[in-house]
Amino acid sequence: MKHRAVLRLVLLLLIAVASLAVAVLIGSVEIDWQGVLDGGTSRTILLDLRLPRALGAFACGGLLALAGALMQVLLRNPLADPYVLGVSGGAAVGALLAMLLGGAALVVGGAAFSGAFAAMLLVFALAHGEGSWTQTRLLLTGVIVASGSGAVVTLILSLAPEQALRGMLFWLMGDAGQISDPWPALALLGIGLAIALPFARDLNALARGEVLAQALGVRVGRLRGLVYFLAALLTAGAVTTAGSIGFVGLVVPHLARMLIGNDQRLLLPTAVLAGGALLTLADTLARTLIAPQQLPVGVLTALLGVPLFLFLLSRQPKTP
Repeated sequence: MKHRAVLRLVLLLLIAVASLAVAVLIGSVEIDWQGVLDGGTSRTILLDLRLPRALGAFACGGLLALAGALMQVLLRNPLADPYVLGVSGGAAVGALLAMLLGGAALVVGGAAFSGAFAAMLLVFALAHGEGSWTQTRLLLTGVIVASGSGAVVTLILSLAPEQALRGMLFWLMGDAGQISDPWPALALLGIGLAIALPFARDLNALARGEVLAQALGVRVGRLRGLVYFLAALLTAGAVTTAGSIGFVGLVVPHLARMLIGNDQRLLLPTAVLAGGALLTLADTLARTLIAPQQLPVGVLTALLGVPLFLFLLSRQPKTP
């Protein structure tokens, strides 16, 4: 069984590489390979526009899928996703405030990450209170912070000038076209996976219940804190890079479980590859469906994610 799971993981790796190749080669402008070799316009399009965008979309998809898989173990809730703890809302407040004040792209990215980090600390502080936090308390606190952030976002949109609204709305819906430097997101993805994998056995135990995990010698309190901060950091990195992109972190971990099973040692890298490939292909569709106009990639992930999630629900065994 494990041999079959490893083969599926290798196949998924090939699919991920193919998705990057498709994203680089397909577009509204046909690539002239002689021009690429000669350093012409085609080389600029290929290396300076399409490749960074494809790598950035792959990194964001992997970050969201990995964060979603970790959150579903942490909260023991199959409906948990990377945005459930208000990190996306905090990032949106920071980014839109920077846009409202006329900040450059680098300033907007820094403000988004600052907002996400502030929301992460706020949720953890409020959920912890004077004692140890529980999954329910953490979840409810995240929902409240997300709702408050949503109100602030609505206020900012109502005050923003018309010429700034389009950029704000694209950011809120998720837009990989704003990615110019994918390497920070790729580095964060690699670091996050490297941190999570050594704790895969402990996560397997935690997924079966806190009591069982403690009986097996898992330091549950420390593990939960690590998973929360890691998932929040991964989400902040993805949102800072490409805005709020929905459904990837919710649906992809379920797909990974169908392919690989629930062993976190294989599930986590599977989620990264599947999430990266899915978002890369979705972004390729977003910029080619009605070219030269481009769609926000978050719209496509939602349109793909809703029927896919309903299909996954229909596959669940019915309780008597």
